[in-house]
Amino acid sequence: MDKAPTPRPTTHKPPHKTLVVTNDFPPRPGGIQNFLHSMCLRLDPEQVVVYASTWKRDAEGRAATRDFDARQPYEVVRDRATMLLPTPRVTRRAAGLLRAHGCGAVWFGAAAPLGLMAPALRRAGAERLVATTHGHEAGWAQLPVARQLLRRIGESADTLTYLGEYTRVRIARAIGAEAAARMVQVPPGVDETAFHPDSGGAAVRARLGLADRPVLVCVSRLVPRKGQDTLIRAMPRILAAEPDTALLVVGGGPYRGDLEKLAAATGVAGSVHFTGAVPWEELPAHFGAGDVFAMPCRTRRGGLDVEGLGIVYLEASSTGLPVVAGDSGGAPDAVLDGETGWVVRGGAERQAEQAAEHIVTLLGDAELRARMGARGRAWVAERWRWDLLAERLTSLL
Repeated sequence: MDKAPTPRPTTHKPPHKTLVVTNDFPPRPGGIQNFLHSMCLRLDPEQVVVYASTWKRDAEGRAATRDFDARQPYEVVRDRATMLLPTPRVTRRAAGLLRAHGCGAVWFGAAAPLGLMAPALRRAGAERLVATTHGHEAGWAQLPVARQLLRRIGESADTLTYLGEYTRVRIARAIGAEAAARMVQVPPGVDETAFHPDSGGAAVRARLGLADRPVLVCVSRLVPRKGQDTLIRAMPRILAAEPDTALLVVGGGPYRGDLEKLAAATGVAGSVHFTGAVPWEELPAHFGAGDVFAMPCRTRRGGLDVEGLGIVYLEASSTGLPVVAGDSGGAPDAVLDGETGWVVRGGAERQAEQAAEHIVTLLGDAELRARMGARGRAWVAERWRWDLLAERLTSLL
């Protein structure tokens, strides 16, 4: 999860040259970063200029950024700041890039707070202003001062995009009826040519010594919201029914030490395998190494720390796996409950019980796994392909 996908040929040409203004862009890791990069790769590279923050100022970070930017088919302009904010200096720089490159459209990679630059960029000549919202804008919508800023962004942009119904409802309440009527769903997509049932999972299982064992896989950053701890707490129940089950935890993050201690304290350390961070191109094979995918995410900090959508559920579905998801934020929007998998609800202990119940059911029923996996893959092809979503964004720009 350290590296975004490699460039692909593109076919979608916006009517205006587009300036993408974003703090979230590779090689900085993360889901928003990969979303923006993947979408930019599907636009005409001659029609895109990206204005992004600097990832790291140390020698390694600068080298990684130079290498990444050089591989892109479009121009990437880096600001000196490691956090791009709508300051007067950044706004002037964005307006200058807009004029210098003849851009008629602006796409804010995250509406809050960069969308506050919209009026200035309109004055600088932007004809279309599109701002994408994620999970954190739903958090802004709950805070009085932030809600007012979000309303200003909604009023200034031509369109706010949203991930799913959860984020749409919460953001719409904050921005007012007129701006809410202009909201359009543009979620991240799934590359079904990369995430598929023959993605190389058998080789990963063999390398990790899991070839003959049932494998429960979780692919995500290791942070408390994602619920890897819930899976570890569920493992005693799972092992009681399926004694050879292995939990494969794929990803890096600050929560790993706590998770390792929890696995030891729970007595399941021998059944939990941590891979650490995995390059993007190896992720499909790690999904494919599982029989069941689970990430029982939960909402934290009074609703400010929520799952915006949960693209990993869709990547797992595209790989042909049934999924077990948490009920945080927009995660249920990425699951057809009872068809492509199940959504577990309640507090951490209740989630552990429900997750264990569903996982045991799936591990014990190959026909059910195959049926849910096939339904998930078909659903991704119907609704979540990158080419479909790139066409939608192109129409907005």
